[in-house]
Amino acid sequence: MRVTEHPLISPAIGTQRTLVSQHFGVAGARPKVVLQASLHADELPGMLVLHHLRGLLQAAEAQGRIAGEVVLVPMANPIGLNQTVLHSQLGRFELASADNFNRSYPPFADWLMEDGHAVAPLLTADPAANVATIRAAMHAALDRHAPVTELDSLRHTLMHLACDADVALDLHCDFEAAMHLYTEPPCADKLLPLAALLGARAVLLAEGSGGRCYDEALSGVWWQLRQKLSVTEGQAFVDSHPFPQGCASTTVELRGQTDVRHDLAQADAAALLAYLTLLDAVAGPVPDVPALPCQPTPLAGTQVLMAPHSGVLTYLKTPGDDIAVGDVVAEVIHPATGQTSPVVSTVNGVLYARHIVRWATTGLEVGKISGAQAFRTGPLLSA
Repeated sequence: MRVTEHPLISPAIGTQRTLVSQHFGVAGARPKVVLQASLHADELPGMLVLHHLRGLLQAAEAQGRIAGEVVLVPMANPIGLNQTVLHSQLGRFELASADNFNRSYPPFADWLMEDGHAVAPLLTADPAANVATIRAAMHAALDRHAPVTELDSLRHTLMHLACDADVALDLHCDFEAAMHLYTEPPCADKLLPLAALLGARAVLLAEGSGGRCYDEALSGVWWQLRQKLSVTEGQAFVDSHPFPQGCASTTVELRGQTDVRHDLAQADAAALLAYLTLLDAVAGPVPDVPALPCQPTPLAGTQVLMAPHSGVLTYLKTPGDDIAVGDVVAEVIHPATGQTSPVVSTVNGVLYARHIVRWATTGLEVGKISGAQAFRTGPLLSA
């Protein structure tokens, strides 16, 4: 294992933070897989999972079984890790800017169309060569758009580590949740075996959920660039200068914030190693992939349950439960008057996430159910 330290831009005199990456295999070997944990720094299950995966990879490395390149970023957000206010860790938003740490990643498809730096003249009839060209152009674009702030430098460093990856796994969690994944439809076929190995209860699909998340910046460039080139160069050019989906990326939601347990993390690490073996990044017997315990659904089909008024929040359903139209998922109880309001599902699906608090303010997002029919528009993720 090779360890690299990446200094971030200093936000103030006397302050310096560093991002750490851990590298297995030969640099440039294929496939390249990047796994990072806790980009939202108060979402800790991924850190424990990568702790256990690191041990498995070190054992595989000692046996000469690292066939590709595997990069771990075990603490993807040193800025958020230091944001403890009144004994509470605030790891989702940077306090200096109010920016979400998992938003505003580079618009690579736009950058690769810029005057003087357009990638189109460099493409050929060779798909593999085109993938290499696009990956090199993404690195060059990052260098061209130099970061200014500490948060910018974190985003740029994470992108430099992952923009040439074949697969990128961003490990998060929700408040209280069943295992679930977010990804884009062009990535689904490559990632559904991972969802099955992890036992995901929901796989949410969207082409651009809004906000340019880490994973969508990596996967979106490929299909977005193809669309842009079809407009500027014509579909015949796209057909004669082909390139595949060069990166399959996903946000893996490792259950809930308090699910930081060795038994869960060890099982998840074993599933990730099995997936790395399936990708041929780690040599070994091909693992058996179980049946996927859910059907992928559009993120736009998710029902976001809302508290109708303030009060004590009590749940009648648990993350991972199958939900039918009309089921009461939770109740909000006014403690002074006794008014009790049911929170009712209007879709069939799985309750894949719910809130961790038990005092509801009016309009609180109480839970999320994976409906099969798309009906939502606009930004599909919360702030």
